[in-house]
Amino acid sequence: MKLYDDEITLLDGIPITTPERTWLDLAEMLTVDELVVAGDSCVRVPRLEFEGRDVPLCSLQDLQRMIDRHKGKRGLRKAKEAITLIRVGSDSPQESLLRLAMVRAGLPEPELNVPIIDDAGTRHHEPDLSYRKYRIGIEYEGEQHGDEGQIVRDIARSEKYTALGWTEVRISKRHMHDDAKAAVAKVRAALLQAGWRPGR
Repeated sequence: MKLYDDEITLLDGIPITTPERTWLDLAEMLTVDELVVAGDSCVRVPRLEFEGRDVPLCSLQDLQRMIDRHKGKRGLRKAKEAITLIRVGSDSPQESLLRLAMVRAGLPEPELNVPIIDDAGTRHHEPDLSYRKYRIGIEYEGEQHGDEGQIVRDIARSEKYTALGWTEVRISKRHMHDDAKAAVAKVRAALLQAGWRPGR
C-alpha cells in the first residue's frame, strides 16, 4: 500500500508514520472498539498544564482523509465503522469503552469532559461523561484513585455534586467486565431516577 510523503513525520529525528496513517494501519489488526479508543486518543485535546501541549495528534478530518485516500486497504471497513463512533473529549481508553457500551445498550450518548456550570454561571469540574439535562455526572475511577490525596479530592468532588443538585455515578474497573454491563446498569438506574425514559 502506497505511503505518501505527508504520511511520514519525524520524532526525535526518526521518520515514523503520522498518527492518522498509523491509526489506519492499525485497522488491520484491532477490533472496531479498539480502533475507536485509538481514534479518540488521536483527536482528544490535551491539557496544557498536564501534558505540555494543547494540540491534538490529528483531527477527525485527518482520519477521514486516510480512509478516503486508501481505497481497498485491509481493515478499511472497520475504519469506516470506527470513525462514526470517534468523539473529541475522551481522556482515557476506559472512558471510550464505557461510552461505547452505554450507547450500544440504548442509553443516550453522553457528553465528554464538559464542565458543570451552576445557575449563577460559575464553572465547576468536568465529569468524564455527563448528561446535563438530567444532572448526572459519570466518573471513571482508575487505579490512581486509591491514592490518599486522590481519595480526599474524590470525596470533595462527591460533596460538590450533592451541593449542585447533581447525581454522581462512580465507575471502576470491576464494573467494566462483560461489555461494561454493571456500569451500564448503574448509569441506566440514575437516568431512570432522573426522569429519562427509553425511546423518548
